[in-house]
Amino acid sequence: MNKHFPTPDDSTRKAWRLAGFVTALLLSSAAWPQVDAPRAADEQAVAGTSSMTEARRIVDAASRPGAPWSGPTSGPAGQQGKTIALVAEDLRNGGIIGVAQGVREAAAVMGWSVKVFDAQGSAAGRAKALAAARASKADGLVLCGLDALENGKSLEPFAAAAVPVVGWHTGPRPGLVPGSAVATNITTDPLDVARVTAMSAIVQSGGRAGVVILTDSRFAIAMAKARVMAQVIKACAECTLLEVHDVAISDSASKMPQLTEELLARHGKRFTHALAINDIYFDHAVPTLTKAGLSKNDVSLLSAGDGSAPALLRIQAGIFQTGTVAEPLSQQGWQVIDEMNRLFAHGRASGFVAPVHLITAANIAFDGGTRFEYDPHNDYRSIYRRIWQR
Repeated sequence: MNKHFPTPDDSTRKAWRLAGFVTALLLSSAAWPQVDAPRAADEQAVAGTSSMTEARRIVDAASRPGAPWSGPTSGPAGQQGKTIALVAEDLRNGGIIGVAQGVREAAAVMGWSVKVFDAQGSAAGRAKALAAARASKADGLVLCGLDALENGKSLEPFAAAAVPVVGWHTGPRPGLVPGSAVATNITTDPLDVARVTAMSAIVQSGGRAGVVILTDSRFAIAMAKARVMAQVIKACAECTLLEVHDVAISDSASKMPQLTEELLARHGKRFTHALAINDIYFDHAVPTLTKAGLSKNDVSLLSAGDGSAPALLRIQAGIFQTGTVAEPLSQQGWQVIDEMNRLFAHGRASGFVAPVHLITAANIAFDGGTRFEYDPHNDYRSIYRRIWQR
């Protein structure tokens, strides 16, 4: 189960192989799992702004390049000789690969070792990977993309052994994941990510977008994003929410062409924008859209994460995808190690949440975009080295 970690070239090729959206669910109250009232209220508050002026202001702010560092500048010195087990939901996911590469880079600075376990996107794979990680006797556990609550039973042995757990995209909010072993969850704020994504469609369309939303109900963070995107679009008087689709990311690649054809046939010119919770839904949409003789002026693809290399290539080349609200994947990998170090030193979490950033053709030349990654130009590596005294 312990795998050789892919090189960047391998990871880029793997990212291209994922895609898709499948299994249509028309938007209705029955389509959404029950949510607790405080979380639903938070989502409605985030989604509530609907004026074109406010939408433009929010989109413009999220599009500015070169944001200065807003994370921690102090903390405990690097602890010595630690071993980290990293369990990845699916190493075919470019976002997970980017974070894991950042983890390994930062761990090398610390002098720590990292063992990587791939759950391969299945329930059986998760159980096997977590069991192997436990057997590795690692000092700390990193979860990349696994839902903390869904996998709570498998995490109990780590909690019982006082093994600290840090997550990336393991819950719907940054910080502590209540009711789980995850001490801190690292993510940009998914509600703000979703709002910026949906408002980008409104601004692009002049307030007349016809929208399909793609999500994965297995993950709370994905459903939170989808709900906010739906609310923003419904608050736009002349926009239309055409459909919401519940799509298992791990099953998406083989079914993309058929669903894309169905959407085009069912909605025609009314279908102007697809909003997805992750870039990989679009990886195999483009050939079908191209075969249909369309361009980005007909259908625009916008993603509420993660800023994959294929997505940035599409944006730069002007091939249907016009934006992605990217995660700073490598930076978040370094943050994973910093948060783990704070736990080893019995300190408090930093509380840092990276600001939301929308990548478009207008700003892709900045912050690593020409290398087909979002790597903020804010000197985070040097800052973390100073904190760790490395």
